[in-house]
Amino acid sequence: MGQFVFLILAVLFAVTSTQFIPPYTEDCRTDMYPPNGPTFKGAVRWYTVDLDLPPSKRWTALITDKKTDLANMIQAIKDLANAFVPSGKLIELVDVTLPLMVDTLPYPFSDEIKGIAAVSGVPLGEVVLFNIFYEVFTVCTSVVAEDTKGNLIHGRNLDFGLFMGWDAKNKSWIISEKLKPLVVNIDFKRNNQTVFKSTNFAGYVGMLTGIKPHIFTLTMNERFSLDGGYIGILEWVLGKRDGMWMSFLTRSVLENATSYDEAKNRLAQTKMLAPAYFILGGNRTGQGCIITRSRLLSIDILEIDLKMGRWYVLETNYDHWKEPLFLDDRRTPGMKCMNQTTQANVSMKSMYDVLSTKPVLNKLTTYTTLMQVSEGKLESYIRDCPSPCMPW
Repeated sequence: MGQFVFLILAVLFAVTSTQFIPPYTEDCRTDMYPPNGPTFKGAVRWYTVDLDLPPSKRWTALITDKKTDLANMIQAIKDLANAFVPSGKLIELVDVTLPLMVDTLPYPFSDEIKGIAAVSGVPLGEVVLFNIFYEVFTVCTSVVAEDTKGNLIHGRNLDFGLFMGWDAKNKSWIISEKLKPLVVNIDFKRNNQTVFKSTNFAGYVGMLTGIKPHIFTLTMNERFSLDGGYIGILEWVLGKRDGMWMSFLTRSVLENATSYDEAKNRLAQTKMLAPAYFILGGNRTGQGCIITRSRLLSIDILEIDLKMGRWYVLETNYDHWKEPLFLDDRRTPGMKCMNQTTQANVSMKSMYDVLSTKPVLNKLTTYTTLMQVSEGKLESYIRDCPSPCMPW
């Protein structure tokens, strides 16, 4: 027993030390934009979702194009589940139980999920599972910065797949790699006019990253808590449904909010199933904040404050007034690179450089998104972190 404890402590010490030692960390990157080199795996393709169509038909064209990739992703999840429960009972439970859950989801999400299942051929319960994953498994970095002219620039790395199957041969996370072909940019339109844009995973109807052109930008990061997403999902299954799924909330805000202040109020005040960090950028000087949420209420709002010298806000997955977990400090290198950039030089280019610097870029990073609200611009890139690279 003593030897086992010693081994665990040795592994933790090795991981903790490694994240601060080159080549697992590095000097702040420069000249990475336009995206190039081995960390860039390709631009993200654009699709249109027509909000005037019936919900069950909105995703047909996209899913028809991506159904093989979606099926491969779902199969990888099933393989992992069967590795833990070899009898297949876990997936059988998903296929039998989760279809019953879909009708409890709010409109239009339930009908959209049914439509995705019908077009893709993936069992309904497994599509539901794919859509609730992100309540509990995302690990990310988000930054909103204001330049000296008052322009707001919003960047994010979406990291996903922690502890979900390590491929020792390729030194990568299985689920993270399966997600990359599913990354899409979407232009949501009504009356042939853009309502909002997002970077998404095909088959997922909530929003993690998006822009309301010329009005606000929004990303969501997971907030670890004992009273977390698992509890909220369990309550929902048991019939307590007075909270909102966080990715459904972000989509609702992107679709319906008409100002930065309205978006901030809705994100701060709506009861949710899971705690979260909402990183919000507006279209005027000082309009950038991190909203730290419990499931029930807003705990803290940290805003850009030029008078205090705070020209950017940066969030990973830890409360900003506390030290990050010693095993996972992406905040310190991220802030170091933002400070080295300076407000005078912040831009889409420099933001991409920051998000390309290890360990802000790591083995979990699936995509990087850059948004500039004043131009209504959203651009996204598939990422890779060649070894040696931190696993998270």
